[in-house]
Amino acid sequence: MFTGIVQKVEKIYFKNKKIIIENIFKDIKIGESIAINGVCLTVEKIENNKLFFSVGEETISKTNLRYYNNKMVNIERALRLSDFLGGHIVLGHVDGMIKFLRLYKFSNTYWMKFQIPKEKWAIVEKASITLNGISLTIAKKDLNSFDIQVIEHTFKNTNLRYLKINDLVNYEVDVIARYTKNIIG
Repeated sequence: MFTGIVQKVEKIYFKNKKIIIENIFKDIKIGESIAINGVCLTVEKIENNKLFFSVGEETISKTNLRYYNNKMVNIERALRLSDFLGGHIVLGHVDGMIKFLRLYKFSNTYWMKFQIPKEKWAIVEKASITLNGISLTIAKKDLNSFDIQVIEHTFKNTNLRYLKINDLVNYEVDVIARYTKNIIG
């Protein structure tokens, strides 16, 4: 489980269904979970200050990791029971990809527009969504898109600043919304 509070932005290398990143953690162990662009992956090997992960077929087909070779990704270590929950509950089970549509800045706020996902029921103003592993709040919604507001700190300390129009972004709908929908049908 994660919080959606990005700890580091790093370049990844994706080759032959493997991901390699610099080891930015001092006490990481084989078998631990790390979210890379919101995708929960397991550390399989630690060598020469690098972390190695295998990527399964489902992850390759549903996420943007295959497009990020030699690009910057958001990284977050799995939540420990003693950690502060600064974002919202994020599982690292990406639902799919949506397109980034537009960016504009007004005063001290970055407004970012994204394609609405197939789970339209989960896109509610003031609700949470995870985009590339970042815990965000939905500010506005229309029929085909939604907007988020991002403060300068978040924009500069995540890979949102590298997005170009029509880039694919990983998304995970709010887990509480998912279970509520399942209960009420």
